Amino acid sequence: MPREWIVGFIFLIVKLSIVLIILLTVASYLVWVERKLLGRMQARYGPNRAWRYGLLQPLADLVKLVTKEDTVPGGANKVIFLLAPGVVGLMALLIFAVVPFGRDVTLWGKPIPLVITDLNVGLLFILALCSISVYGIALGGWASNSKYSLLGGIRGAAQMISYELPLGLSLIPVVMLARSFSLVEIINAQSGYPFILRQPVSFILFFIAALAEIKRIPFDLPEAENELGAGYHTEYSGMRFGLFFLGEYITMIILGSLVAVFFLGGWHGPFLPPIIWFLLKVGIIVFALIWFRGTFPRIRYDQLMDTGWKVLIPIALINIMITGAVVLAKS
Repeated sequence: MPREWIVGFIFLIVKLSIVLIILLTVASYLVWVERKLLGRMQARYGPNRAWRYGLLQPLADLVKLVTKEDTVPGGANKVIFLLAPGVVGLMALLIFAVVPFGRDVTLWGKPIPLVITDLNVGLLFILALCSISVYGIALGGWASNSKYSLLGGIRGAAQMISYELPLGLSLIPVVMLARSFSLVEIINAQSGYPFILRQPVSFILFFIAALAEIKRIPFDLPEAENELGAGYHTEYSGMRFGLFFLGEYITMIILGSLVAVFFLGGWHGPFLPPIIWFLLKVGIIVFALIWFRGTFPRIRYDQLMDTGWKVLIPIALINIMITGAVVLAKS
């Protein structure tokens, strides 16, 4: 028994290390991909100086961030100011701990699940971490002792709290259909066809609410540079700014993964290996996020709040009632 526990613990650490390294590498190169795609959409080249096609640009950005002075504004709450970026980055990484990205693989005669941990309340775990990530943005803006940062932090907190409601409500029909909070069970429930075909309204609600949760255009009000400089991270420099930046791109990958899990069938698909299907679906969603950034203008703050409270939440509640009635009628 102790030997099996030790072997299981070693496998867990190995999986954690592999996922962490891959996630950080992909997130850093996602910056390069976004800049290249936006460049093509806007009839320019994008980064092309750091080696061929600018492939070493993420490394150059890392060197720049590491070598920059890490300053703390006068009058700032130093402890909270220094810890806030870590909260944002850590919460983004922890969400990926329950995301399954393939079927179990057999290694040395034992099945190895391609998920760090399969929680039976995985969906609630994700929603809880999304709530905690609000603190990093709000406290970072408040602790900076800057009016621009404070306004950005307040905007970010109000926006994320408001859009948590439609985000959570949009997933209730998914739980009704899968009859489980486990992300693995939700994927298994889509072995026939994905939930996007049965719950297109939930998919649209979830995608819009998640877009606001991760503060991407057209919902990037907490960072509105023409109004707030850079919003809640105006006073940050060096790697602490880099943690905010990295957290944003990790959440893009997480959003793509969650859409794939909840609505696109996860790893299910013909002909190709399961993990390839999962990565393709995540890639399509991430490309859509970049496409949106190059297409849509930023909306006003009153439009942001009106959309969440007066449009998304009522539609989500109506969708829950209709789904519940259909499920009850079929049972």
